[in-house]
Amino acid sequence: MTNLSIILLLSLAFSLSVVFAADPSTLQDFCVTNPIGQVCKDPKHVDANDFFFSGLHTAGNTTNPAGSKVTPVFASQLPGLNTLGISLARIDIAPWGVNPPHSHPRATEILTVLEGTLEVGFITSNPENRHFTKVLQKGDVFVFPIGLIHYQRNIGYGNAVAIAALSSQNPGAITIGNAVFGATPEISSGVLSKAFLLDKSTVNYLQTKF
Repeated sequence: MTNLSIILLLSLAFSLSVVFAADPSTLQDFCVTNPIGQVCKDPKHVDANDFFFSGLHTAGNTTNPAGSKVTPVFASQLPGLNTLGISLARIDIAPWGVNPPHSHPRATEILTVLEGTLEVGFITSNPENRHFTKVLQKGDVFVFPIGLIHYQRNIGYGNAVAIAALSSQNPGAITIGNAVFGATPEISSGVLSKAFLLDKSTVNYLQTKF
């Protein structure tokens, strides 16, 4: 193979890697979720309400053990978001409540505090497991990289409100405690006791809580 051929092949490989790394084109203006099972709603039957959501002015109910409530606006709530690669959520947290450690497997999150004082943080992947944390006030912004475990806690004396924007129409959420101790069917207590260095009775107790 000549040097020219090698250069051409390398150039082609690089070009393809760039193409595959980019977000796919929708090839159309929009693809509103169709409730009757087709891929996209017929554009002739789309109207402004397909791109509209109302309700983020209403505070979420935080009377639960965590003291927080997330109100999502994903493609399932706002059909016009389908294929657009974005979504958002309102987060309400009562004083000393917490949005528990969780991750979004398909999205980076950027959080803006609207009211209150939040302690936020995220943890990097193994083996470093670095903990980045910051106290945020009204108007502050913080970003949580895609897939990393993160949390928010209200350390003020009034209710805290934040808006989270996410880089996916369906970011997913894996809450660590629920996933590990509330799996169905449950994870063996033998596995969990070794993984978390706990005795089996403690694991069994935690499983009843989740």
